[in-house]
Amino acid sequence: MLIEILFKGERRDIYKNPQQFPFKIGDYAIVEAEKGEDLGVVNQLGSMLERKKVEGELRNIIRKPTLKDLEYYHSNRKREKDAYRLCRGKIVDHGLDMKLVDVEYQFDGNKITFYFTAEKRVDFRELVKDLATVYKVRIELRQIGVRDEAKRIGGYGSCGRNLCCSTFLKEFEPITTQCAKEQNLPLNPQKLSGLCGRLLCCLMYERDFYRQQMEKLPSVGARYKTSAGVGVVTNVDVFSEKVTLSYTPEKQECLPYQELSQYELLTDTESEA
Repeated sequence: MLIEILFKGERRDIYKNPQQFPFKIGDYAIVEAEKGEDLGVVNQLGSMLERKKVEGELRNIIRKPTLKDLEYYHSNRKREKDAYRLCRGKIVDHGLDMKLVDVEYQFDGNKITFYFTAEKRVDFRELVKDLATVYKVRIELRQIGVRDEAKRIGGYGSCGRNLCCSTFLKEFEPITTQCAKEQNLPLNPQKLSGLCGRLLCCLMYERDFYRQQMEKLPSVGARYKTSAGVGVVTNVDVFSEKVTLSYTPEKQECLPYQELSQYELLTDTESEA
C-alpha cells in the first residue's frame, strides 16, 4: 500500500509500506531519506495514490516513531530557529543578495536544508563552507520561487481561508492577466495578487467555465437590430446568461441570450450604414 507523507513546508512524497504498518491520516512515520532517515505525517493513503504518476523508485517507510523519536523531532524544530538566525547573520556578513526563507532539519540530523529566494543566481559556496564548519553535517542551500516561499510559510488569502498553495495545490500553473480579462475583472494589481506578489492561483479555477460561456454568448460591443432599434451589447452576465442591449444612454434592455437568435447580428459595415 502506498502512503503519502507530509513534511515541513508542505513538502510531500509517496512511500511504500512493505512491512504493512497500520497507519491512519495524521500518524507520524519514519521514512528512508536520500542518506539517512526523515520523519513526517501521513497525509493520504488508499487506492487514490495508486493512480498518481510517480517518477523514480519509491522509498520505504521504515517504522513508526517512538516517544523518544518524537521528542527528538520536536527538538529539531527548535534547532531550526537557531540555525535560521545564524544563517541570516552569515548572509549579511558575506554580503549576499538573497533572502533566507526557512530551515529544515532532516530527522536524523545528518542534513540541514536552507531555503532562500533571490532575484539572480547567488554564489553561496563560502556560505556553505561556513555553515558546514559550524554544524559538521551535510548542508544544502536550495533556491525557491516566491510562490514556493508562500507555500512553505503559509498564511491567509483575501478570501479569509488558508492559502491554496499550502493546503491542496500540488503544482503551480502559469497565470497571466488574460485570465482576469476573460472573467471581466478589473486589472488592479493589488486585488489580483496573492501574498507572494504573483497573480492569484484561484484565477485559474473558473477559467474553463468562463471560456465555455463566452464561446456561446455574444461579445461586448456586438450590435443587434431589434424591434426597438439597433442595440449594442454593453454587458454579458455569464451566470444568468443574460445580455444587456443599449440603444441610447437612457434606453437599455436586458434579455436572455437565447432571444438574440431572433434578431439580426449586424456587421461593422451594416452598423455604419
